[in-house]
Amino acid sequence: MKKLLGIIGAALFASTSGAVSAMAQVVRKGEDGHMGLQPAATPIMEQLTSFHNLLLSIITVITVMVAVLLVWVMIRYNRKSNPKPSKTSHNTLVEVVWTVVPILILVLIAIPSFKLLYLQDEIPEADLVVKATGHQWYWSYEYPDYDNMAFDALMLDEKYYTDMSSDVQGERKDAEMRLAEFLVRDEPPQTFRLLDTDTRIVVPVGKVVKMLVTASDVLHSWAIPSFGVKIDAVPGRLNETWFQADEIGTYYGQCSEICGIRHAYMPIVVEVVSEEDFKLWVEKARAEYAEAPGSTRLASAGRQVH
Repeated sequence: MKKLLGIIGAALFASTSGAVSAMAQVVRKGEDGHMGLQPAATPIMEQLTSFHNLLLSIITVITVMVAVLLVWVMIRYNRKSNPKPSKTSHNTLVEVVWTVVPILILVLIAIPSFKLLYLQDEIPEADLVVKATGHQWYWSYEYPDYDNMAFDALMLDEKYYTDMSSDVQGERKDAEMRLAEFLVRDEPPQTFRLLDTDTRIVVPVGKVVKMLVTASDVLHSWAIPSFGVKIDAVPGRLNETWFQADEIGTYYGQCSEICGIRHAYMPIVVEVVSEEDFKLWVEKARAEYAEAPGSTRLASAGRQVH
């Protein structure tokens, strides 16, 4: 009996531990066949989702009403039911209603819309500043608050996920181990085809992060769907946005402005960690990336520009 209870207890502990681990390792990315928006990870995205649901409700009601009216008109006023057509040219009440009601609907939509626009533009006092620079076809990141440490983020080679040969899978394992070392982890993280990079932005959970976004060559766009963030990267111009991630995990995005032949191959990955883990990461990253020239950063990490 004791042995049976021990087995049951061990199984419950394992399942509970697995559930806690799964909760801790949140992953937000696009999924095949997914409908709707990604789950919100920031206060802005929560409000964007609520606004989206409001618009969807309004559009659904309007669509149903128009469909019902069309069916009613087709049945009530066809040639068989109404052999002698009405010659009514206008109806004051109806005309007032179809003018006033759309105005009220637009006002109802405009109020939360403007509120959201100003919320995105008004950047609160930042706990951390990160500069993102778009290149053809990768992103580079700088942390001005931490000795201007900077690094490049290149997409992991697609062959790691399409070529199952032992040599290539060995290369993939090495790349994932280097990523684990970059993130100061004991185990390599799960990676995804066309979405993962050899480094990641690392930010602390619950802190306001101000993003400074620019480009070195052509137009790009820095976007993380679950953050509700999308901002153009324009050469010679520094655009600003912000986010506050409320949940530890890994968040994926992509360049969202067509920028050339490899536009689809410059993903964005943000790693949200606890404040303690962020301090550990900064301590290690400072030693390797602070004030290092770009060519040295690439060579030291053993990367290859696509």
